[in-house]
Amino acid sequence: MNKLTATERLALIRLKNRPTVNDYIPVIFNNFLELHGDRHYGDDPAIMCGIATLNSVPVTVIAQVKGRNIEENKRTNFSMPHPEGYRKALRVAKEAEKFHRPVICLVDTPGAFCGVEAEKRGQGEAIARNLMEFMTLRTPVISVVLGEGGSGGALALAVCDELAMLENALYSVISPRGFASILWKDPGREKEACELMKITAEDAQRFGVCDRIIPEAVGGAQNDMKLTASNLAEYLSEAVERISQFDIDIMLENRYNKFRKIGMFEE
Repeated sequence: MNKLTATERLALIRLKNRPTVNDYIPVIFNNFLELHGDRHYGDDPAIMCGIATLNSVPVTVIAQVKGRNIEENKRTNFSMPHPEGYRKALRVAKEAEKFHRPVICLVDTPGAFCGVEAEKRGQGEAIARNLMEFMTLRTPVISVVLGEGGSGGALALAVCDELAMLENALYSVISPRGFASILWKDPGREKEACELMKITAEDAQRFGVCDRIIPEAVGGAQNDMKLTASNLAEYLSEAVERISQFDIDIMLENRYNKFRKIGMFEE
């Protein structure tokens, strides 16, 4: 069992040498062909989309790109997508639906970009449309949180038939720093917030949010990327084969029920 605290995992997943989709995609998939642009405004490097094969099965890959150095982070806006990134993801997902390809989403973002230019181009609408369209997408959708799964920026690629998390990944309604800033008006209490929020893979699985926890190498994925990638590839292959066997209408009903049963409420 992973004994790291949420704070320790937050520090681990922010290490510069932690593997990103640029490391995983070439190892897990074959014949990856990147597709660009949302056909409305432009291309967003924070989200990489393309078609590939997974054990000879054609799939569509949608991945949030976290940089490993300052140059990569500047190019990908520190993995905080703009609206055109989410619209590109939806365009490619719709193409996957047309050609009956399973969609694999790799999530790794502190949250969607909240700058003025993103808001002007409809950030909220782009995320909301993804939530709506992915819920009824008539092809299997599998999402994996690789590191940070922050807020609606992550959820826009995590409406799926099955959600998995690497064992040190975190999945949250808001980043711990944002939580501390709003609740206590003190972003410096990020570590305290991290422990209160219950955002580890084990927490998410207990709440019925996460369906599978994928083991990492001892000490974190950065210590043995190939082992972690092998575990991830094994899970993806099994999940694609299993979910693809469902009748589409049953699959959509199961997807709907997956999200309806999360959480508790009183009237």
